[in-house]
Amino acid sequence: MSARFLIYGANGYTGRLLVEEALRRGQRPLLGGRNAKAVEQLALATGLEARCFSLEDHRAFDAALGEVDALLLAAGPFEETSRPAVDACLRTGTHYLDITGEIDVFEAVYARDAEAKARGVTLLPGVGFDVVPSDCLAKALGEALPSATVLELAFASQGGVSPGTLRTMLRALPRGGRVRRGGRLRTCAVGEHVREIRFRDATRSGVSIPWGDVASAYRSTGITDITVYMADDGGLLRALGLLERHRTSRALSLALPRLERLLARATPGPSLEARRRGRAQLWGRASDPSGRAVEGTLTTPEGYTLTARVGVECALRVADGKAKTGALTPSMAFGARFIEQFDGCDLRVPPPATGASGETR
Repeated sequence: MSARFLIYGANGYTGRLLVEEALRRGQRPLLGGRNAKAVEQLALATGLEARCFSLEDHRAFDAALGEVDALLLAAGPFEETSRPAVDACLRTGTHYLDITGEIDVFEAVYARDAEAKARGVTLLPGVGFDVVPSDCLAKALGEALPSATVLELAFASQGGVSPGTLRTMLRALPRGGRVRRGGRLRTCAVGEHVREIRFRDATRSGVSIPWGDVASAYRSTGITDITVYMADDGGLLRALGLLERHRTSRALSLALPRLERLLARATPGPSLEARRRGRAQLWGRASDPSGRAVEGTLTTPEGYTLTARVGVECALRVADGKAKTGALTPSMAFGARFIEQFDGCDLRVPPPATGASGETR
């Protein structure tokens, strides 16, 4: 078997970065996708083989998976693509990975843990910037303070977003905010929680957002109360407040499809120079009922650059059988310190300290 994994959605912005990284590492993945013309052009340019099919074409999908050990799904929105891809992987005994950051997709994949174990398959969603670095940080904090019941995570990133990421974000807007409380997912107002975040370079305001870690970090750590924040550049809170006032309106739901198309055309994704210059910072804090708390930070390269590196590494490890079977998070598969092997990643989690710091409102 010459190709150990198939990249489906290889012609998309992030898919192309994954292909470039695989080639840089001497790998020859199969290229897959729905857009036959674009995928075949990419195959011609890279010298790789292409398999063009829709996810609903079970015969073609299963045949393609029969050629590889693992599928790396890079085609979104994952709320539409993940289930048929997982179905196909379970049918064929092929390991599954994706680069989703969508809460409901994580939950749906985790719910198939028993099926995956019975079939000897690894299901590993979220092998990009969402959520490998934050999941490793969360796991490290949980290990530093095993009694923790509250976990707060935050990130600040430079660069931009791809058309696919933008489309996914827009589709999530009407659902509002999401947090985890008492082990259960709860819906809240968008931007309801605001907090001062001590990133490594400066303290910034953070605004709560519905991010994948409220699903993945719970599975990794068992911590029952989880909130994720994004650094506010000064306009985020105002924008989220405006969204909250209108997110349930019929006008917004009708406008979203057109807005998706317009923004996708206007947003090609970060340039090579932007990715080279960009950096991301993450922060986390775990605390327990006695008042003990531990904080940690993590710095990484720009998000899409990191996604390509960690996505390919995860795919190779899973294809080689280096992860146990079942539905896993990145830190469950490879440990809290997995992120440290990548250039430009610096994880710092000190020993637990008595007392609390930082205020949430």
